[in-house]
Amino acid sequence: MIDLLVAGSGPAGAATAIRAALAGLEVVVIEPREGPIDKACGEGIAHSAAAYLSRLGVQFEGRPFHGIRYLDASHSVDARFSAGPGLGVRRTELQRGLRQRLDALGVPVVRARVGEISQTSSSVTAAGHTARYLAAADGLHSPIRRQLGLAAAPARSSRAALSFGGSRSSSRPAGAGASSARRGLRQHFFVRPWSDLVEVYWSTLGEAYVTPVADDLVGVAVLTSARGSFDDHLRAFPRLRARLGDAPPASGVLGAGPLRQRVRRRVAGRVLLVGDAAGYVDALTGEGIAVALRTSAELVDCIRDDRPEDYEAAWRRVSWECRALTASLLWARNRSLLAPRIVPAAAALPGVYGAIVNRLT
Repeated sequence: MIDLLVAGSGPAGAATAIRAALAGLEVVVIEPREGPIDKACGEGIAHSAAAYLSRLGVQFEGRPFHGIRYLDASHSVDARFSAGPGLGVRRTELQRGLRQRLDALGVPVVRARVGEISQTSSSVTAAGHTARYLAAADGLHSPIRRQLGLAAAPARSSRAALSFGGSRSSSRPAGAGASSARRGLRQHFFVRPWSDLVEVYWSTLGEAYVTPVADDLVGVAVLTSARGSFDDHLRAFPRLRARLGDAPPASGVLGAGPLRQRVRRRVAGRVLLVGDAAGYVDALTGEGIAVALRTSAELVDCIRDDRPEDYEAAWRRVSWECRALTASLLWARNRSLLAPRIVPAAAALPGVYGAIVNRLT
């Protein structure tokens, strides 16, 4: 019998499968999409996450960045990494490296949908395969999570999901939009990176992240609860627009959201949730991949030792600090009196800001 089925071949699913294969487990990955898979994300990988992927034998090209810069209309503050640089990596390049490692390890990637899941006391069956365990890494809006009834009811503040497809943009302050779901949009531009840092621009609309991903390419990701197109949203960040100048787009616009996903628990019998499927607070701190990698390692340890019941506590233990810091920053972001003071406070207390950034990464 197969030891582990993995639903999804994104970073969380692929890393889970790679670590399981290296631990001597027989693994099959189920993935309905044709690769390389792209996704709307900030494309910055923390030093710890890049080092972990390297230990797994995953190879990919990226552009180093050495810290995080916060900016608003009149303030700027830098926090440089003490442990080592992160990497700006195109999501498709990361997926290419993960897939190559899966192929090198002989892990089958079956193009199929998981569909209905059935379980016994000793096995789980999905997509025509039976295994001892199933790792659900099927993304932010996980069909497996929904099928097994693991999703928690959305909080009142996140029930109104707003579309990004319209032509209007909102100039409401973040606090006024606290009842709206946050989403993300991302596009690339052909321009030489002007900084060796990831820049985070703050405005009343939301945040815009600029990640250098190649010597002639930057990715721009906007997080907001406002309606409007990507171009509409960029108007809220005049300092960023000035930096981009007439740089031509290098990709289409991709979107993701609503970002907040509440989960009651991460284990249902022999099915364990990992990555975004396991729950998500917000992309505000940019640590999604790092958390997914840490929790995927815990998942493999638990199933290798036949103790799936321990995974929930392990997931909470290794992710709590990032979840707490992200939730705290998001809480402040959603208060109209506090939101405009976030960047000035960081600039006034650069040591504290730097300590928080380095703690996260």
